[in-house]
Amino acid sequence: MSDELWALVEPLLPKPGPKLVEGRPRVPDRQALCGILFVLHTGIQWEYLPQELGFGSGMTCWRRLAAWNEAGVWDRLHVLLLKKLRSAKKLDWSRAVIDSSHVRAARRGPKAVPARSTAHGRAASTTSSPTPRASRSRCR
Repeated sequence: MSDELWALVEPLLPKPGPKLVEGRPRVPDRQALCGILFVLHTGIQWEYLPQELGFGSGMTCWRRLAAWNEAGVWDRLHVLLLKKLRSAKKLDWSRAVIDSSHVRAARRGPKAVPARSTAHGRAASTTSSPTPRASRSRCR
C-alpha cells in the first residue's frame, strides 16, 4: 500500500483501547489492512492467509475488518476518496451504474391483481381418478 493511501486511511481508523491482558503484540493497522486487501483481492480464505507475508493471521485481519466496518471506516473512506477524485476531476459519471439492489424505490407500484384461473375446477390428476377402478372380469 502506498504511503499516500495510508496517509488517507490512518486518520479514519479507531484508536485501539488499552490492552487488558498480556499476550502477543497487536499487529499494526497498516499490516492488517494490507492483509485485508490481499484476501479481498485474491479471494483466498481468511484461514489460509500466509503468515510469511507479515499481515498477521487471517483471523486477526478478519476481526480488524469487522471492527472497522462497525466503526464506519469504509463509508468514511469511500466519501473521502470520492471527494479527492472529484476535486482532481477524475470522476467519469458517464460510466456510473446504479444497482437496484442498493437503491430503494421511491414509491411502490400498483398492487398486483391475482390472475384468473383458466380452468373450470381442478386439474386432472395423473395418479388418481374419480372413476371406479377397472377390475378383472369374473366371466370365463
